[in-house]
Amino acid sequence: MANVSQEQNALRDMIASFRVSELQLLLGFAGRNKYGKKEELLTRSLELVKIRSSPLQSKIRELFKASQASQEVDEMMGPNGQPVNPYGMAYNNLQQLMGMGGAYANIQQQSLQGRNPYQTGYPPNSAQAMGGHPGHPGMFNNSGYPQVAPSRTIPLHPNVKLQRLPFYDIHAELLKPATLIAQGGNRFQEAQFTFVLSPTQATNIAANRDIQIGARLDFLYQIQLRFFPLTAETSNVEISDEFPPSVVVHVNGKQVPLPNPIPTNKPGVEPKRPPKPVNITPHCKLSPILPNAINIKWASEYNKTWVVGIWLVMKLTSDDLLDRLKKKGTRDPAYTKALIIEKLNDNDADVATTSLKVTVSCPLGKMRMRVPCRPQTCSHLQCFDAATFLQMNERKPTWNCPVCDSKANYSDLLIDGYFQETLESKDLPEDENDIILEADGTWKPVPKEEEAAGAEAAAAAAKKKAEEKEVDCIDLSDDEEGSMTPRPPANIEGSNPPLPPQPPPPVIQNIPMPPAEIECIDLD
Repeated sequence: MANVSQEQNALRDMIASFRVSELQLLLGFAGRNKYGKKEELLTRSLELVKIRSSPLQSKIRELFKASQASQEVDEMMGPNGQPVNPYGMAYNNLQQLMGMGGAYANIQQQSLQGRNPYQTGYPPNSAQAMGGHPGHPGMFNNSGYPQVAPSRTIPLHPNVKLQRLPFYDIHAELLKPATLIAQGGNRFQEAQFTFVLSPTQATNIAANRDIQIGARLDFLYQIQLRFFPLTAETSNVEISDEFPPSVVVHVNGKQVPLPNPIPTNKPGVEPKRPPKPVNITPHCKLSPILPNAINIKWASEYNKTWVVGIWLVMKLTSDDLLDRLKKKGTRDPAYTKALIIEKLNDNDADVATTSLKVTVSCPLGKMRMRVPCRPQTCSHLQCFDAATFLQMNERKPTWNCPVCDSKANYSDLLIDGYFQETLESKDLPEDENDIILEADGTWKPVPKEEEAAGAEAAAAAAKKKAEEKEVDCIDLSDDEEGSMTPRPPANIEGSNPPLPPQPPPPVIQNIPMPPAEIECIDLD
């Protein structure tokens, strides 16, 4: 028991020496609220010791070790970021300290020739090298001495594969995807980047902008900024857009409006912004000789890193994508015919079907399709109208199949030749939107008799359902006094003497009963 008490006291002493950043990391690891003043964070952190959790205790020791290493590094580094005595004991101790692990990695042993190990050879508009990446000081300072590096090996320009945006064609890469590297233990970080437009790029943007009175300024060529997380499988999968928490972007000193965060009811969870690219064209200098400065502020998170990139894109419309889809070609009608035969002749099915009724109306617009299509990743026969689908995604891009709600990427869409021939056939009446697929792969319109019978059956079912809901109930309640006994007639002169006063009848409460159990009383 004494050993446990000593261990808890030692852990409390470690927590008491933590800075705000270490306290936030510890509380975040434990799933507790990590916001507030330092005194509040310290109180919550000290309460964690009572849990006596082995992972928590290991985390406390890890953060304490990293905190001590950071303080010793700060003491060894001079005000200009150089070791106090680079040729003496201080530099050797610094090397040993960097080999301890924790929050800092080993200093890479490279020749001190002033060469930057992160030099990539990209031009200034690509945030070249570590010196051109203001958010990161580099592994070597101006004098060639090693500086502190982060614990994880994070590439400055990771090889990533971004999710393609169908409504934008990429024409140039203005800022190569660069990592937002956090410096120090502060939660809120800041990084700066610059890029310069070429004469052709500046001319294309300026010459293709649409200025209308009473309408907002729109550009055919746009400078697009995108954020996305850095994952371990960046080179194998497409990464979708994601904003860092509490991000603020300034372009040439002006704040850029970002998509509004989506509200959430979860306590302690910061609302996330919709994953969209940001058009920063109105804030940029459309000149080949003036650089554009990008300032990004964000809140760092433990064990998570974000990447930012800037591209020159051309905006497309739904009509442009529809034309490209038509030029892509039409799926052979024989493919859909074989699929119909396979589905209607499935011996493994529980119920054998010889025909199938489908509609040629779009499930989105509820009107007859003009360009029937469906993703090649879907197995259903039902199609939807390509023009309507593209127009809806132009307003709000979701790219979900309206039939089965699975992913329907633009690159997977194909026009169905079978249904295209059906819609163009003279055998399909103009006022008919339903067809019957036969087991041999052919189709025919729904017979008028069957259609009328189906309509009558539907009307009869609706009428029967409405009648079942109607229940005749008689209100047995009387006046405000609640009595069910009729009042005696008034005493008339010459008639029998009035009856003696009767005691008041018991009050009967109206107890709700099922309609089937209500007895009807004839009051006549």
